Amino acid sequence: MFYIAIVGRPNVGKSTLFNKIVGGRPAIVDGIPGVTRDRNIASVEKYGRRFGLIDSGGFELKSEDIILSQAQEQTQMAIEESDIIYFVVDGKEGITPIDEQIARSLRKAGKQIRLVVNKIDNPSVEPKAQDFARLGFSDIFPVSAEHSIGIEGLLEETVRFIPEEKDEAVSDDEVKDQPVKLAVVGKPNVGKSSMVNKLLGTGRMMVSEIAGTTRDSIDSEIERDGRKYTLIDTAGIRRKAKVTNKLEKFSVIMAIKAIERSDVALLLIDAIEGVTIQETKIAGLIDDAGKGCVIVVNKWDIVEKDDKTTLVYEEKIRARLKFLSHAPIMFVSSLTGQRLDKIFDVVMEVYGQCRKRIGSGKLNSMMERVTLSRRPSLFRNKRVKIYYATQASIMPPTFIFMTNSPRGVHFSYRRYIANQIRINAGFDKAPLRLIFRKPSGRRTYQGQEK
Repeated sequence: MFYIAIVGRPNVGKSTLFNKIVGGRPAIVDGIPGVTRDRNIASVEKYGRRFGLIDSGGFELKSEDIILSQAQEQTQMAIEESDIIYFVVDGKEGITPIDEQIARSLRKAGKQIRLVVNKIDNPSVEPKAQDFARLGFSDIFPVSAEHSIGIEGLLEETVRFIPEEKDEAVSDDEVKDQPVKLAVVGKPNVGKSSMVNKLLGTGRMMVSEIAGTTRDSIDSEIERDGRKYTLIDTAGIRRKAKVTNKLEKFSVIMAIKAIERSDVALLLIDAIEGVTIQETKIAGLIDDAGKGCVIVVNKWDIVEKDDKTTLVYEEKIRARLKFLSHAPIMFVSSLTGQRLDKIFDVVMEVYGQCRKRIGSGKLNSMMERVTLSRRPSLFRNKRVKIYYATQASIMPPTFIFMTNSPRGVHFSYRRYIANQIRINAGFDKAPLRLIFRKPSGRRTYQGQEK
């Protein structure tokens, strides 16, 4: 994925700009109200291009006496991880020594820089933005993040440099020859490298060690029961990054890159600590990316257990990670190897469902029963009707529903439909995407014009 990072000293409006750009993003299908997710990193689609947006404001420390060092550190993170950088300055306050320090670092980066002069609230003060040219950047954009002025122009100029994503058709035979890519993600010290090493050690044949396309990640290829896998381990990144007390927040950037490259994500959780905010963030990234997921609870060997421990623990995970309700949960030990040999079997179940297709005839026959069993609610005093459904794509399975009122399909009814597809069509372990549209020519489930 193409990445844009927003950098700058504190209080120049980085987070406001981030929120304005991200704010129009469509809601996630199957989203559950009340789920808190970290918004420091987001996947955004604008003008037909998709990109990752990083708000470096989320990495700031609270201590006022180390403002310069924090600005340098967050800038370095952005330099390393992004393709384009939005360098935000305060148009009202003018150039400060910290702005100059950041500018010096950015000029050495060799990245595309957009100088975003914020807080230019009306045209009369727009000429002041040109005063910032002495920072050494020619692409200057006067904006007011708070009032949404100039942001569309900034984005229109930027997306010209973002490559278009192409979906290449791959036959089933070609898929069998390609390795299944597994992203091993989780917070630091949860046992990712230990698990990868154990899996490699128990594999029948380790094919090779290859350099990953994600910076500093380590990809290991392994063949198991005639099937090839690529294990993407991000653990080495954080050791090298040396971001000290920013370690956990910085690891989210690494996780999203690994997740984007993967077919299935293995989300590791420490059995002793349980689900923390960090796992919730990463789980949200997996869901946003539409990737299959297996939740792997590691260090299970050191948990004191009785006959109800597993069930109680699973209920706690489901309560915290509601948007991954479809993801299988495994309890393993990287130290002893307990149940690690079962991971590949579960991965292939998830992967198989992510690639599964259901014919339109079967889907619409099922949907007819589903809507008769529970009708959609009224919207603006009119009954919402669903005329026709089809599966548009796989990875993740994506379904399009033709309806007289896309806005009128309540989130609870969308969740009901998703659950019925999972139960009746064998998608219980896969992420689903549901899209509701108005048809140009309405069709009933029987294919008749209405």
